Amino acid sequence: MQTNKPTIIAVTGASASGKSLFAQTIYDELLPELGPGGISIIKEDSYYKSQSHLSMEDRVKTNYDHPSAFEHSLLTEHLSALSSGDSVDIPTYCYKTHTRLEETLHLSSTSIILVEGILLFSNEELRNKFDIKIYIDTPLDICLVRRISRDTVERSRSIESITQQYLTTVRPMYHQYIEPNKPFADVVVTRGGKNRMAIEMLKAKIRQIMQRK
Repeated sequence: MQTNKPTIIAVTGASASGKSLFAQTIYDELLPELGPGGISIIKEDSYYKSQSHLSMEDRVKTNYDHPSAFEHSLLTEHLSALSSGDSVDIPTYCYKTHTRLEETLHLSSTSIILVEGILLFSNEELRNKFDIKIYIDTPLDICLVRRISRDTVERSRSIESITQQYLTTVRPMYHQYIEPNKPFADVVVTRGGKNRMAIEMLKAKIRQIMQRK
């Protein structure tokens, strides 16, 4: 039975687990083959709530690893719209100012939609939107090293602020909201975002799905 309904694939795991690299690699390697109408990628980080009403001091205090930091209802709404063939305007989030920008990203529905983020499985309504659920299982010590390397370069943060946030929110929230939801995954991937066997297996699955559409 052929269907034009998008197949939505979630890629989740701890912060700096390699989930973004995994999803981006799938997207980059299949885009030339499937074309812009064939595959797209959405980042959960885009749906951090607007904090324009807060001072910078208060924005910094936000627990960005708690489900309440995200507007999951809007992401769920957007995935429903894309599933119906409609287009959506995805928010743009700035890590340096800790709030949304005025610009949005217009996204049309595609046959394959990749969604990556840390808390995709924490919301039942959102979780039910995913046809395939992938969990990137990476040891936390490796995640911390990667997070320090990333945030000092890409987000202009100090090592002290990164480690403090890791100890007070990132690690506790992982144990409370991310790791407990691993059983919802259809596939658990080890060795982070560079697991070529897992990447090739998902690419093969996507090709199989495309043949049925």
